[in-house]
Amino acid sequence: MEALRSRLMSSTPQGLSTRGCDAAVVPLQRSVRLVASRSRTSRLSPFASVSCGSGVPSSRKISGLAMAMQAGPGENATFSTSSTADVVATWRSAQAVCFDVDSTVCEDEGIDELAAFCGAGEAVAAWTARAMGGSVPFEDALAARLALFRPSVQTLAKFLDTRPPRLSQGIRELVSKLHSRGTDVFLVSGGFRQMIAPVAAQLHIPSDNVFANSLLFGDDGEYTGFDATEPTSRSGGKAQAIEQIKKEHGYQTLVMIGDGATDLEARRPGGADLFICYGGVVARHSVVAGADWFVTSFQDLIESLN
Repeated sequence: MEALRSRLMSSTPQGLSTRGCDAAVVPLQRSVRLVASRSRTSRLSPFASVSCGSGVPSSRKISGLAMAMQAGPGENATFSTSSTADVVATWRSAQAVCFDVDSTVCEDEGIDELAAFCGAGEAVAAWTARAMGGSVPFEDALAARLALFRPSVQTLAKFLDTRPPRLSQGIRELVSKLHSRGTDVFLVSGGFRQMIAPVAAQLHIPSDNVFANSLLFGDDGEYTGFDATEPTSRSGGKAQAIEQIKKEHGYQTLVMIGDGATDLEARRPGGADLFICYGGVVARHSVVAGADWFVTSFQDLIESLN
């Protein structure tokens, strides 16, 4: 425990980092059906529809329910899991792939889990849902969430010692497949670096390929804030980070994979060339509608690389 505490204190001049992002979803009826999204007919073609009935794998039933719960009032919670030939071609030619961490690489939201550990789970989860849906600036939500429970170095060390990351099904295989093809992999997260470090290690992703936020602590180990100079600490920051990655490495084709509004923001000129929305944990209506490709299983992406 003391060794872990020392690493947390020494990881940055006076801080540490990880990531945080989304909220749990309440089950709905099982009759949700996924079909082509009309808002993106130019990019999505319906070669398959998925029904959340008795013949569907449980992972797809859950993501279908998640989509229905995340739809706004009056919105039609039906989305395509289809891709066009040009989208798949771009995916296959990617020189680099950037993954969101919370509710994408991992099954949970790091900041929500840490808050729950500190006794502030419900209040923080509500802020997370607003931030990931894009209804409040990310930097405002981040500050508000951290102020609710103010994690200390000691608390964080205990959390990391007792709560190992829960990787999403298929992510190990997908990252391994990308590496075998010579594709560089990055983690670009609005969470905290020290919480992401164990995830990166398990996936054999270099620490230099991790872009995330940093918690700041005083000499006594108490929380003092977060590093607001990190691009991922604010709305539009992931797009900025990806532009930096493309410029530094000279990538011509870069793909972003995630579940939140901040991930979708990365799909802009100079940023990600393709945005794949992952809905295996939760799917947000506005994010799915803006995606080039929506998947509920990483296996779909693995198979498309074969």
